[in-house]
Amino acid sequence: MSRDRTSKRFYRAESTHDLLSYMDKGQAASNENRWTFETAWEVANKVGGIYTVIRSKAYVSTEEMGENYCLLGPYKEHCARTEVEEADFPPNSPLTTAVNAMRSQGYKLHTGTWLVDGNPQIILFDIGSGAWQLDGYKQELWNTCGIGIPHLDVEANDAVILGFMVAQFIGEFRKAAEGYSDTPPRVVAHFHEWQAGVGLIMLRARHVDVATVFTTHATLLGRYLCAGNTDFYNNLDKFSVDEEAGKRQIYHRYCMERAAAHMTHIFTTVSDITGYEAEHLLKRKADIITPNGLNVKKFSALHEFQNLHALAKDKINEFARGHFYGHFNFDLDKTLYFFIAGRYEFGNKGADIFIEALARLNHYLKSSGSDMTVVAFMIFPAKTNNFNVESLRGHAVTKALRDTINDIQQKIGKRMYDICLSGHLPDASDLLHKEDTVRLKRCIYSLQRDGLPPITTHNVVDDWSDPVLNSIRRCELFNTVNDKVKVIFHPEFLTSTNPLFGLDYEEFVRGCHLGVFPSYYEPWGYTPAECTVMGIPSITTNLSGFGCFMQEHIADPMSYGIYVVDRRYISLEGSVQQLAQYMFDFTKLTRRQRIIQRNRTERLSDLLDWRNLGIYYRQARAEALKIVYPDYVDHMDQELGKRFNYPRPISEPPSPTHSRGTTPAASVHGSDDEDEVDEEQELAELRISDK
Repeated sequence: MSRDRTSKRFYRAESTHDLLSYMDKGQAASNENRWTFETAWEVANKVGGIYTVIRSKAYVSTEEMGENYCLLGPYKEHCARTEVEEADFPPNSPLTTAVNAMRSQGYKLHTGTWLVDGNPQIILFDIGSGAWQLDGYKQELWNTCGIGIPHLDVEANDAVILGFMVAQFIGEFRKAAEGYSDTPPRVVAHFHEWQAGVGLIMLRARHVDVATVFTTHATLLGRYLCAGNTDFYNNLDKFSVDEEAGKRQIYHRYCMERAAAHMTHIFTTVSDITGYEAEHLLKRKADIITPNGLNVKKFSALHEFQNLHALAKDKINEFARGHFYGHFNFDLDKTLYFFIAGRYEFGNKGADIFIEALARLNHYLKSSGSDMTVVAFMIFPAKTNNFNVESLRGHAVTKALRDTINDIQQKIGKRMYDICLSGHLPDASDLLHKEDTVRLKRCIYSLQRDGLPPITTHNVVDDWSDPVLNSIRRCELFNTVNDKVKVIFHPEFLTSTNPLFGLDYEEFVRGCHLGVFPSYYEPWGYTPAECTVMGIPSITTNLSGFGCFMQEHIADPMSYGIYVVDRRYISLEGSVQQLAQYMFDFTKLTRRQRIIQRNRTERLSDLLDWRNLGIYYRQARAEALKIVYPDYVDHMDQELGKRFNYPRPISEPPSPTHSRGTTPAASVHGSDDEDEVDEEQELAELRISDK
């Protein structure tokens, strides 16, 4: 590529839209008497991924709307005790008036701030205080919408109570806000998922003058159908949704979800693939796609994330030394760490094709004579009864060896110092005494092992029926000496108190080389997104919201360390083959190529920052306000629909495949430069002037 052509290339598009211009801490919202209430079952209540969405978005929401933004959710004491600082709202606030009105009717409400970035205002509803009206609520829901809720479905009953309490509160607030300002109140009520949807249904049924937004993060029926091993995406238009929901005894929940989706002013989903699913299962097309973001905290030094990778990798190296003692016949300088993690949904998360692809990768590495070794971690929470004794023993004997060597090292240093002081050169026999040799021999003898290194770090309950272990047995990945792919099943989420790793999940991710998430059903996919903001390349699929988002906004995702496996348009065999090939190609990258790829991957973090993606939530609220209040004018940039544009990098992508022209210069394996940063040179290669 000529220098002239290069000078016209750019790295980030000028069309990037963010919330910075709207972050006035609620000044504009206050002037317009514009309020936003966001309701979800997972507000200050950690259950799943929606908790991460609400929590991470809180900062940009409060920066934009200040005290005119409030979160609503159920009161769960075990979470609220540590996450919420209870306090009263200002006496002159309409929030206080509405809260007092609810309390006077016998409802218990907990108010205060959520102890997360942004410290948003929060109101938690004690569901027990409204339970006495459950029969009346269900009767009203039946009379207005024809939705009947079974008595034995506790979760649905709780959702009904929460929904009615939220609707009652927002109705009280709407009346209180009338006299708060000369400007008539503009209220947006945003609801997430079916558990919160009853509140939206009742606001609309009671004709409360508020704008509503409903976001589905995954459809109820979609999760059930995918879990049943159906050819989901190729049959979306063929399912009899009422019949399928009825067979799974979730028809009432499905009706709650579908009613909320149809009654809301603006309907949003987290990704195009979920929008396609909702169009067929909920029978409404999404008005706006609201992708999930992360609250990205950039490092002051550009190379800091590379240093964190090196530190975390050293700890994983220590784990590998202990776990594979007695069969430690591979070079850690030529070892790559791959991992998969998430809820234990074997098929939905793609663990089935990951293990199959690992078996093929093992064959590729052996048949090609590669000197690389891959250690693949599978982190899924499963039922266990204790740590695997063999795994613990390995770490104990390697620690004993390390402590012995450190002790002998100190003694040798002192002996060498004393001998040199006397004017003589030390001899080997003067340094390493017989008792030292005996201690070392004992440690080496204790490292001998008869059996193979364990597959699991814990004893899995009913391991004969465990899908991961059965798949590993079928593929014969037994961690033998000749295997180039070693597998480790860790059936527990990682914490820093874990005696095997001593790493929390974030540190572990930073220490790995590649995250592999070949999901079949993944409405968004926070795990590959978290890898991206940490500068770790990942494999995703075109059936995950994250994968579709990256394909849409990046000219060549693979150049930036985002490998997208096709699980939609090709056969299962083809998907497994493609995944195995991606992993094999990754093992052929040199150290320098991996450094450059990590640099590029980390630069994508801006794309996933809520400061950019939060604009879609603002757009959803603005569109809802325009429907309810036709005179409402929002000054949002009309070019919101333009794409981010991450073109192919100027230096060609680090890929060994023949379809790619050139690769960065190779480096020597075994050197320590993997953890050195070439960020400034890489930036210089990519920095383009518009001259």
